[in-house]
Amino acid sequence: MPKMTERERLAKIEADQRNLAQEAETVRRGLRAQYGKVATEIAVERLSEREFRDVLGQAIRVGGGAALAALKALPAASDDPPARGLPAKTGGGARGKPGAALPPGSEAGGASQATVLP
Repeated sequence: MPKMTERERLAKIEADQRNLAQEAETVRRGLRAQYGKVATEIAVERLSEREFRDVLGQAIRVGGGAALAALKALPAASDDPPARGLPAKTGGGARGKPGAALPPGSEAGGASQATVLP
């Protein structure tokens, strides 16, 4: 068998790359379908679609182990979550009272949500 020219070798390598990329895409779609089936077994209806996407996106961004550690450290949600867009009642609170101490994690600037970093 004669030796391949550089041009033939390059063409073969490029064909191999296309085949590998196609195979990777096929495996990726199969894995995503498998994970989609797992989601049908979980009570995802407790989250909005945006929350679901954000939770998964952030978990993927920081890595599964770090995301699990951060989420497990949080208290469990109650069975009756507050209405969306309305702040949860905290039973009084110190807002608006001069000289009153703010709860831990809140800022004097009046931010409505605290950012939780892993």
